[in-house]
Amino acid sequence: MLIEAPEGVEQRLISRGAKAMPNASFSFPKSTASGERALIVGFGPAGIFAGLCLAENGSKPVIIERGGTVDERAEAVTRFWESGELDENSNVQFGEGGAGTFSDGKLTTRINDRRVRFILETFVKYGAPEEILHQAKPHIGTDNLQKIVKRIRERIIELGGEVRFNTRLTDINVKGGKITSITVTDGDTEYEIPCDKLILAIGHSSHDTVKMLLSHGVNIASKPFSVGVRIEHKQADIDTSLYGERRQRYKNLPKGEYQLSKRFPDGRAVYSFCMCPGGAVVASSSERETIVTNGMSLYARDGENANSAVCVSVSAADFGGNPLDGMEFARKIERAAYSSNYFAPACSVKGFLSDKPSLNGINVTPTYKPGVREADFREIFPGFVINTLKIGLDDFSRKLRAFGSGEAVLTAPETRTSSPVRIMRLDNFSSETLSNLFPCGEGAGYAGGIVSSAADGLKTAENIIGGIN
Repeated sequence: MLIEAPEGVEQRLISRGAKAMPNASFSFPKSTASGERALIVGFGPAGIFAGLCLAENGSKPVIIERGGTVDERAEAVTRFWESGELDENSNVQFGEGGAGTFSDGKLTTRINDRRVRFILETFVKYGAPEEILHQAKPHIGTDNLQKIVKRIRERIIELGGEVRFNTRLTDINVKGGKITSITVTDGDTEYEIPCDKLILAIGHSSHDTVKMLLSHGVNIASKPFSVGVRIEHKQADIDTSLYGERRQRYKNLPKGEYQLSKRFPDGRAVYSFCMCPGGAVVASSSERETIVTNGMSLYARDGENANSAVCVSVSAADFGGNPLDGMEFARKIERAAYSSNYFAPACSVKGFLSDKPSLNGINVTPTYKPGVREADFREIFPGFVINTLKIGLDDFSRKLRAFGSGEAVLTAPETRTSSPVRIMRLDNFSSETLSNLFPCGEGAGYAGGIVSSAADGLKTAENIIGGIN
């Protein structure tokens, strides 16, 4: 017999620390722009919502995306996971929908902005389950996201916008403190596109684009981010740790989620990030002979395992203050993790804590594809990262019983938690250096996650249309 939880139990269990969703109304502003077609580079959440905002106002944006359509991208990702054949332009990081498309599709955010409700309503309009409007921790799942981004793209095109896939920004042409045109490549073809205004929504992994901008003197600064590992438990063990005997009594309890952290006196932190109930650890490289991991869940979250990142915060004090130092710090870790065939380094929690790395005795089947290999993380991460991860795992084991199991699996590395740079901009959202360049979203260092990136894209488009309303 199904026993339902009494009213309020579920919300108390899953909404600790959750903010109330802002309900203030928002609608697309009316255009006061002169009619020039804005260019948008990147079709992740920031680029999608900036493009939709402009298209709904008759601006007919031209959107450039280095990766393929979501269907083409899914084929490329599957091929990579099954064979180790990496497409550097169409992968988990690049392509229609951005990096969030291959994730849990989390729609939680820390920002308190009236656009949040509008963003969720837009997702529902284009196919998300309506329940995300009242859940404390809404998520869509990668399966729903792939359908939704395609429908939004079709709407932008219906309104006169244009989306050019498999087209990579390679250069900007500058005169008098403004971009006059951009240079793009489409396969073997290179051509220029005249530019009046350029919205840059490139995502956190477009390292080549950042280097190109820096070569033109664009003001870019390094920023703190985090690096670490993915920890993988059985979902049943997480549920038991969180719910105890209630898990058996109340059959409608949601899949267990957690958020754990420890902060040190010097400001460094170790914390769980991007927890994926019933999900998988996925290969997320965008450069050859590097290893990058991430987590992903379908909407049903019905996989056997749970995973999350366990990350250590790093800053200029660790990697240097030059604009590209953080990027190179992460890349060094990603390269050190590579061996062959894109198999990721892994070991049990017990092996990691004892400095005797092993995959013997684990109680979890690793989900990472193409596969994992037994490895010593001390050959991948700096010593301070290793030591901080150990302290964090010990601390978390006292907060959540499942973390006390040495039989859980760690897979490395997680390095794309956020952008390692910030493209500096003014209050009107334009670059400090080029007056018609508008950097936005996570890749520009102004957001972290699907909803905050979408909101930043909206605000950027609003500024271009005629000011935030």
